[in-house]
Amino acid sequence: MNRETVKEIMQSEGILPQSKFGQNFLCDEDIIKSIVDLCEIKSEDQVLEIGPGLGSITYPISELTDNFTCVEIDNGLAGYLTENLQGVNIINDDFIKHHFENPECYNVIVSNIPYYVMTDIMKKLFAEFNKAGRMVFMVEDDAIARIDCKPNTKQYGPLAILCALYGSYNYEFKVPYTAFVPQPRTTSAVISFTREGSADILNPDFVKFLNNCFAMRRKLLKKNLSSIAKPEVIDEVFRELSISDTSRAEELEPYQFASLYKCIINNSKQI
Repeated sequence: MNRETVKEIMQSEGILPQSKFGQNFLCDEDIIKSIVDLCEIKSEDQVLEIGPGLGSITYPISELTDNFTCVEIDNGLAGYLTENLQGVNIINDDFIKHHFENPECYNVIVSNIPYYVMTDIMKKLFAEFNKAGRMVFMVEDDAIARIDCKPNTKQYGPLAILCALYGSYNYEFKVPYTAFVPQPRTTSAVISFTREGSADILNPDFVKFLNNCFAMRRKLLKKNLSSIAKPEVIDEVFRELSISDTSRAEELEPYQFASLYKCIINNSKQI
């Protein structure tokens, strides 16, 4: 889908990009092909796309699998895709609010994620869709600092920990603003994740646990955990894992949060 095609569709369908949804339609065919190739889709895969827009990635993916679901918040775009795409399940809803009956069935997930909802979308994906073997996202390039970061940095938090525990991460390539209609003011980037065994710990309760750990960043971790476990349990777990009583959440490695979560569950059942 090139720039001319995108403009023709917008004109013929009366589609105006909605800034409230962060809509910028991808129109570079080489980049589209690269993103689809990164998904590594096999015919038997169950694929989920979030925010398909005009379908620049949706159309080529629909030719690779018959098991394809898209979630589109915009009523007009959802209607356009439903009318023009055969064999694709189009869900017209807010992905963050939508309840999926069987999220673990999806093998591949792809999305051009608007920056303003990036954290919420990725948290839901890692919590509920953690069985997927492959995830490919386009995000604002500046947002990478919140995804690929280390402990004891300002950006380090629940999102970075979830990304690290899900599996291996790759920064694939930059996407210039000229690859979109309309053109955004910032550069985008395509990133990919491949699931590893550490993703087994991920679930909605673990995300809540991480949010609690970072609820007050400057407070001691023990203080933040006091709302979900008894003091004696926290003391025992910290001793067991050799975590300092004066530690703050931003100081722990991702694997330490996984161990901490499992130990607190085993010792208290209060999460």
